[in-house]
Amino acid sequence: MARIDIANIRHAYGRNPKSDADVALHHVNQAFGDGGLYALLGPPGCGKTTLLNIISGLVTPTLGRVRFNGEDVTDVAASKRNVAHVPETPAVHESRTVRENLAFPLRNHGLKLAEINRRVNEALELTELNGIGDQKARGFAADVKQRISLGRGLVRPDSGVMLLDEPLAAIEPPMKRRMLSRLQEMHKSSGCTLLYATHNQAEALTLASKVVVMHAGQIVQVGSPRDLFERPSHTFVGRFIGSPGMNVIPTSIDGARMRLGEYVAVLPCEPRLRGKPKLEIGVRPESMRLGDTGIPVKIARIEDAGRFRIVRAVVEGHAITVIAEEGEEIPADPHITFDPAGVHLYADGWRIHLDAKADM
Repeated sequence: MARIDIANIRHAYGRNPKSDADVALHHVNQAFGDGGLYALLGPPGCGKTTLLNIISGLVTPTLGRVRFNGEDVTDVAASKRNVAHVPETPAVHESRTVRENLAFPLRNHGLKLAEINRRVNEALELTELNGIGDQKARGFAADVKQRISLGRGLVRPDSGVMLLDEPLAAIEPPMKRRMLSRLQEMHKSSGCTLLYATHNQAEALTLASKVVVMHAGQIVQVGSPRDLFERPSHTFVGRFIGSPGMNVIPTSIDGARMRLGEYVAVLPCEPRLRGKPKLEIGVRPESMRLGDTGIPVKIARIEDAGRFRIVRAVVEGHAITVIAEEGEEIPADPHITFDPAGVHLYADGWRIHLDAKADM
């Protein structure tokens, strides 16, 4: 087991980065508690893989330090870190059988044959590869190769740290749900510190009680699935979490008054703003209500999602999304109102904490 501390990590793959676009990670600081289960969530290119590679020792950061249980391991070789790492691209020896693939890392660690067989059998069962254990890996479909690669990481439950990089991306939803449940069970029994990187919010929110959201080489929020949905600390989190995501609408502030076109809301206090930031309000589609009063909107289209309808509309020239419950009447002259508890104010993308909510 291990506590992982990432201290001021910055990494660029080129020698002379000329802009932020050339930098993979921007001064990342994060502590991963001993025995914790974390999901790293973000779109492709946000820095998830780079961060995992730095923790595993495959990449040495341009700046910053990595510590396991307080010990600086930044310059320690990957083979010395006691880390099980499942890379995004499946690591499979096609000339070997599935069983031989799973046994390979255990043989390298000098385990006895009986212990190797026990661990391999457990991994075959967990990944549902029992029936093909003695077949050569050559020619298997992408989802099977991904399960083999995952099994190679899971055979080492004594590893203090397990890093899984998009380990289920090619696997169909029914099996994916089973794999996620088994990963939770494995983590609980092993007590390792597990970091699971994915672009799929359903995977992240199902698996982990702590989700680390990454965007453009930064960690923008760490929290429970509920925290990410109800109190997004950054507009990216609001848009990325939820289906459909949060509405983000430009606004302006005059003292304690927040304006949306001709409509004004009184804030509980005057926000403390530095300079002239870009101001926006964030409102979940579930926190908007269609009715006969409020701010007039134009409805562009309505999508039937079964138990509810997704209403695409325009308010003050900005596209928004509203959730209409099944059977809810949509007025001929539609207006919207906001649930005050669901209104958030953002400056340059970051949430401003207010003592109470706006009344709009």
